[in-house]
Amino acid sequence: MLGEHPGLLWCSLHAPAALAGAGPGGRPCTDEPRSPPGDDPTGAQMTTQDLTFPGSTGATLAGVLHVPDGEVSGSILLAHCFTCSKDIHTMTRLARGLEQAGFAVLRFDFTGLGDSDGDFDTTTVAHSVRDLVAAATALIDQGFGPCGLLGHSLGGAASLLAAPRLHTVRSVVTLAAPSSPAHLQRLFTDAEELPDDRIGIRIGGRDIAVSNRFLDELDQHDQSGAVADLDRPLLVIHAPDDQVVGIEEGERIFAAARQPKGFHPLIGADHLVSDRAVAERLVGVVSSWFETTL
Repeated sequence: MLGEHPGLLWCSLHAPAALAGAGPGGRPCTDEPRSPPGDDPTGAQMTTQDLTFPGSTGATLAGVLHVPDGEVSGSILLAHCFTCSKDIHTMTRLARGLEQAGFAVLRFDFTGLGDSDGDFDTTTVAHSVRDLVAAATALIDQGFGPCGLLGHSLGGAASLLAAPRLHTVRSVVTLAAPSSPAHLQRLFTDAEELPDDRIGIRIGGRDIAVSNRFLDELDQHDQSGAVADLDRPLLVIHAPDDQVVGIEEGERIFAAARQPKGFHPLIGADHLVSDRAVAERLVGVVSSWFETTL
């Protein structure tokens, strides 16, 4: 059903925290909820392989490639949230579920996070965008066919900014994404000045450090323009009760986008989609979308 208000139901195609303390060298010591190795709701064996490639700064980025048994329906790139990693349960559950649906899936760590090299506290959103471009290229080079892109939270904002550069990406999904990277500015109202042109904030009992350049650059990205110009299908997924990035942010993304587009209110979810049953429902929504649009 296509509707004028995105909060009614999700519109189909029928009309064409996890924050962390700064470790040595400014590298966040990620403390987000991770899925243990066997945490697969279907109980099936997963086939994965490590994949590395150069990122925006030349540092080696680490990824995990999920490859389904049998015929592959296409490929999907997953982009994690601010200071998170590829191993947060939001990413691993999506990857495993989409693999079961027949997609090859790459989840990766942005520069300086998780298993990737580099210094996180010298990066900006622009670096994340270029990391995404590099990751999409690495995935396409694996030869698994048409590519879809899904970004969570700030990873969703970066995905929308990267999509215009990624002509191999046929469809985009955002999950709990802000309508602009500038949404993060509210986190820095009580920021502490640190050495080496860095600033620190404390969120949820944890400290993180970023460069002053990171903060200065947040309002320099025209995400709304990128969304308006996006000439590929876009699905916006957002929980009505998201306490980190309010659903109005997703509604703004939806309003800026052209058709074909969709909106799915993920009832019962928190920002990280922590509930397993909701995560399984999310996999169904995402796999159906990509089956239609890739």
